[in-house]
Formats: sequence, structure tokens, C-alpha cells
Amino acid sequence: MLLKIIGAIIVIWVAFSVLGFVFEVLGTLLVVAAVLTVGALGYAAVKGSAQRKQIR
Repeated sequence: MLLKIIGAIIVIWVAFSVLGFVFEVLGTLLVVAAVLTVGALGYAAVKGSAQRKQIR
């Protein structure tokens, strides 16, 4: 009975460890994606304004 309890605790601990790792990776990817999006928008705004012609 004691081994079943210890086994269940270990399984729960491993599950929470995996979930923590997954959320940490997703958070990091979210920050990287946000930085790349802002960089791409800034680059497009700077590059596009010089090439855009006005409609008269």
C-alpha cells in the first residue's frame, strides 16, 4: 500500500514537472514571437514609407 502511494506521488510530481516545462517553453516562444512581430512591423513601416507613392 505504501508503494502505491509513493508511486502515485512520483507520477503526479513528474506530470507537474512536464506541465511546468511545457508552459515555460510556451512562454518563451510567446516572447520571441512578440519580439519578431514587432521587429517585422517596424521594418515594414520604415521600409514601406520610403517606397510608397502618394495618390494625386
